[in-house]
Amino acid sequence: MRILVVGAGAIGGYFGGRLKDAGRDVTFLVRERRAAQLAKTGLVIRSPLGDVSLPSPPTVMAEALREPFDLILLSCKAYDLASAADSFAPAVGPHTAILPLLNGMAHMDFLGARFGAGSVLGGQCVISTTLDTEGRILHLNDTHFLSFGEQNGVMSERAKAIASTLAGARFESKLTDIVLQEMWEKWVLISTVAGITCLMRATIGDIIAADAGDLATSLLDECSAIASAQGYAPREAIIMRNRTMLTTRGSGFAASMLRDIERGAPIEADHIVGDLLHRGEKAGRDYLLLRISYAHLKAYEARHTREKAAAPTA
Repeated sequence: MRILVVGAGAIGGYFGGRLKDAGRDVTFLVRERRAAQLAKTGLVIRSPLGDVSLPSPPTVMAEALREPFDLILLSCKAYDLASAADSFAPAVGPHTAILPLLNGMAHMDFLGARFGAGSVLGGQCVISTTLDTEGRILHLNDTHFLSFGEQNGVMSERAKAIASTLAGARFESKLTDIVLQEMWEKWVLISTVAGITCLMRATIGDIIAADAGDLATSLLDECSAIASAQGYAPREAIIMRNRTMLTTRGSGFAASMLRDIERGAPIEADHIVGDLLHRGEKAGRDYLLLRISYAHLKAYEARHTREKAAAPTA
């Protein structure tokens, strides 16, 4: 199975690197700067679950794509989705499966409209990674899990073939028949944590220490209510797990979006929080905490754009 990994960043580089290290046929679609970096240093993963070093990972530039791949693994930021789709479009053939690992659901609508819903699998991953200043992939926790499946829940032959390819690559993977349910459940948690930790500029533990833990659980209730109205009510075990994560004293849990804000980087406000809010508001209900959280993120984006425009150019 020929696999094209779009980008070689913290997520794509991790899973793609593990697959390549396990002997799978993997090529990384990269831009010129990352290609030069990989040619110099290789693709390096530092992980408590085992390191990987690929001295010369196979790379390709968008203009050099000529033939379709069997599987396209996509893990870009939401604000780069349109340009990423343009870059890998030549690699999409009639039998290509696209497996996105973005959070939220808006990307599913976009990719389905662009390439056909039948080409797009549902997928989600649970992992914490980042790139260091030298481009090495740092795995920050002891979890590296990926689940995927057909949107209609059918255990298709192509999905089984992908499951077989992912198996044994030194990360956890699962073929599921409820992938959209799992994606919505993750979206509810991600939106809650992003909303409350960015709004408060604090970890969950610090929010609890400020006697404001009820704000986190109230925001969770709002996000869960939207998912329920869309037909994806979080399962009871998931609700209990999420509430535990949001009420643990001393917890250092915070959204990666908060880290992005703290370093003055772009954020996925619309894709993660805004889209969920808009879907809820279409039903005519008001979700006050989620609306405040989204307004806060949009205000940050407005300031970020203004300051970037005002910054002197070299």
